[in-house]
Amino acid sequence: MNRKDFGDDFFWGVSTAAYQIEGSITADGKGPSIWDVFSKKKNKIFNNQNGDIACDFYNKFTQDLYLIYELKIPNFRFSISWSRIFPNGTGQINQQGIDFYNRVIDLCLELNIEPWITLYHWDLPEKLQEKGGWTNRDIINWFSEFVTCCVKHFGDRVSKWIVLNEPMVFTGAGYFLGVHAPGLRGLNNFIASVHHAAMCQAAGGRIIRSLHPNPYIGTTFSHSYLEPYNTDNVKDHHATKKVDALLNRLFIEPLLGLGYPLADLSILNRIEKFIKPNDMELISFKMDFIGLQVYTRELIKYVPFQPFLQANIVKASQRFVHHTIMDWEVHPDCIYKAVKKIEQYENVKEIIITENGAAFDDDLKDKRIFDLLRKDYLQNHLNKLLKAKKEGSNIKGYFVWTLVDNFEWAEGYKPKFGLVHLDHQTQKRTIKESGFWYRDFLS
Repeated sequence: MNRKDFGDDFFWGVSTAAYQIEGSITADGKGPSIWDVFSKKKNKIFNNQNGDIACDFYNKFTQDLYLIYELKIPNFRFSISWSRIFPNGTGQINQQGIDFYNRVIDLCLELNIEPWITLYHWDLPEKLQEKGGWTNRDIINWFSEFVTCCVKHFGDRVSKWIVLNEPMVFTGAGYFLGVHAPGLRGLNNFIASVHHAAMCQAAGGRIIRSLHPNPYIGTTFSHSYLEPYNTDNVKDHHATKKVDALLNRLFIEPLLGLGYPLADLSILNRIEKFIKPNDMELISFKMDFIGLQVYTRELIKYVPFQPFLQANIVKASQRFVHHTIMDWEVHPDCIYKAVKKIEQYENVKEIIITENGAAFDDDLKDKRIFDLLRKDYLQNHLNKLLKAKKEGSNIKGYFVWTLVDNFEWAEGYKPKFGLVHLDHQTQKRTIKESGFWYRDFLS
């Protein structure tokens, strides 16, 4: 297997997110985000860590873009910090924030690296959260203002746009389970945020299409390949179907004009009180591509006393299978199965793997990092992706998560996903063997 097997028009890249790498959380007029606030609360993040400095990308973006150049990676996916552009969420634009992203974009182009902008990667301005955040329907207007500003300022040089990053995760973990920012819990918070995020992903697409002469628009979904824990157990099969409706189908189906998967998850019927006339027409939009973030397979077990779902995910460590330090099973077939499932939807034009990667313990020895487990993970998943492409799947790209070891949300700095090792004390970058492998593969 080599790069040419995927064709000349295949997008190869690496993905990052603003809060996970930028740091400089108060620099040059930036306002606070929900992650700035949440990460300061005691015992919310591993070892009470935060993203105040992160990878210091705000000051070291030149170094990191030259690393991408050195690794021969032709596409760079990064996100815009909403509160760096609008410190209060709406209203006054912070020109220094615009200037920063202009510098990033311009250097990308100078180095012949294509910039891909993710508009929302979880760092909502705190000022908007004080008004309810994603539970407030006004966020459709707030988000539309933000998208409009970004396209008008960056669209002359950026044509690749991703509207939302993993809406199921930021609504579920942030507004239902409370383990991510803003730390809210409860079904009503979750259901409201789901509908408003679903409306925003379509609204964002329409705005980009109306303002940009030739955009390539997508949005990204987390996707776990699911199987019943006991394939002979009818209840495990039923539980798997419900979890699939929640984790994998909740956002893509309304986007494709299919509505919410109410039939397979009855608790979602509560969403009807947030739906206004014409919403179900406005909630759909024809994206140019669907981004999938695929990492693992999950096995689902029926649990009668589990609220709403009557289902649990059986952890990989409990099943004694090869897994990452995130306790995610290493199961390369998951990426093949994910593509095969999503391409069955009629309105999906193209599929791009916008994230795939693995966190393992990395040891720095003699100034080198032999992360062979990560190299094997990437190589084996690409083999499965190639299998899908050879069978006719319209898979158009693959982005590794991530460039540099970064702040991994509630897990802090413990998980190392990077192709590049980062010493968080000195900010020294060291390319890992997986990074050199990816460079050689792309060469």
